[in-house]
Amino acid sequence: MIRIDAVTKRYPDGTVAVDRLSLEIPDRAITVLVGPSGCGKTTTLRMINRMVEPSEGSILLDGQDIRQQPVNTLRRSMGYVIQNAGLFQHRTILDNIATVPRLLGWSKQKARERAAELMERVGLDTALAKRYPYQLSGGQQQRVGVARALAADPPVLLMDEPFSAVDPIVRKGLQDELLRIQDELGKTIVFVTHDIDEAIKLGTMVAVLRTGGRLAQFAPPAELLSAPADPFVEDFLGADRGIRRLSFFPSAELELQTAPVVAIDAGAEKLASRGAAPYLLVTDVDGRPLGWGAPDDLTAGEIDRDRLLPYGRPFVPGTDSLRTALDGAVLSPTGWAVAVDGEGRAVGVVSQQVIGEAVRAAHTAGRPDAKAAR
Repeated sequence: MIRIDAVTKRYPDGTVAVDRLSLEIPDRAITVLVGPSGCGKTTTLRMINRMVEPSEGSILLDGQDIRQQPVNTLRRSMGYVIQNAGLFQHRTILDNIATVPRLLGWSKQKARERAAELMERVGLDTALAKRYPYQLSGGQQQRVGVARALAADPPVLLMDEPFSAVDPIVRKGLQDELLRIQDELGKTIVFVTHDIDEAIKLGTMVAVLRTGGRLAQFAPPAELLSAPADPFVEDFLGADRGIRRLSFFPSAELELQTAPVVAIDAGAEKLASRGAAPYLLVTDVDGRPLGWGAPDDLTAGEIDRDRLLPYGRPFVPGTDSLRTALDGAVLSPTGWAVAVDGEGRAVGVVSQQVIGEAVRAAHTAGRPDAKAAR
C-alpha cells in the first residue's frame, strides 16, 4: 500500500501545489487522481517516485518512507507512463521496451525476450519490433509506453494522463486494454486524468482534488456519483452524473421480448404471428440484427434490407450496464434496444419503458455493481 500522510508541496515563490494531502492507495487496484488544472494531480504523482520532493509530510510504500531508498532504486521499482509515451526516438520499439531491464543489468537477449512478450500482452504486433516510434500511430506509441513501464515487472505503475493525446476511439481501446492487463497482472496503479469519465471507468478508487491541492473526496466511483461530498464535487461530476451512475448497474435482469424478432427469410405465417408488434427486428439467417421494419412493410421470404430502419447500438445482457442498454434504446428510431449474445446474435429486444422501470428499481435498491461499468 502507498500511504500519503499530510503531504504538502510548497515552492520557493510561496505557491502551494499540494496542501496537507492524505490518501491510502490500495494494493492491486487503480486509484485515479482527478480534478481541474492546478489541483496538484501530477505533482502528487511525481512525489510518489521522488521526481518532486515534498516540502512536508511523508509517503510510505509498504510501510517504509520512500526517502529511505536511493532515488534511482525507487524509480526503477515503479513503472512510469506519460502523455505521448516519451519514447526514445533513436531506439527501436523492442529496445525502448527493454530500457529498464537493461538498466537493471539484464542481458540484451533476456531483455528483448521480455520486450517481445510484453508487445503481445499490450496488443502490439511483434512485426513492429524493429520499427522506430515515429513509424507508429499515437495509440501504438502509448501501448509501447505501457509495455516499457511493465518491462521489469514493477509492483507500482504511475500513469500521468497517458491517453489524453489520442482520439476518442483509440482512447477507449487503450482504456479497455489497461483494464484487461490489470485483471491479469493486478498492479498497484496511480492514474492521473482531468477527464471524469475516464476516472469513473478506470478507477477502483477516485480522489477528487480541488485547486490548490486539497482533497475534496476519496471514494469508489459509484459512491462518488451517488453521494458527492459537496457542491464542488457535484459540479465537477457534471449534470449527467445520474446517467453515469447507471454504468454501475447490470442489465442482466432486463425482461427481453423475443416475439418481435424475425429472420430475413421468415415466411408469411411467421410474420403474421408477430402482427401485434409495431416494429419487428429483422435478423440475417445466422440471427445477427439487420434493422427494424413495420410488419406491413415486410414481404414474406424476401424482406428488403434497404428499407429497414437502423437498430442502434446493441447491448450484451449481464455484461453491459443499464447505461449501455438505455443508450441503445435512445439511439434506436423505434425506442427499443437490441440485446445480443457474445457472438452478436440477437437474443431479444427491450423497450425504453422496461429499461426505465429497471432504472427506477436500481436507484431504489441503491446497490450498484462495481464491475458493471467495465
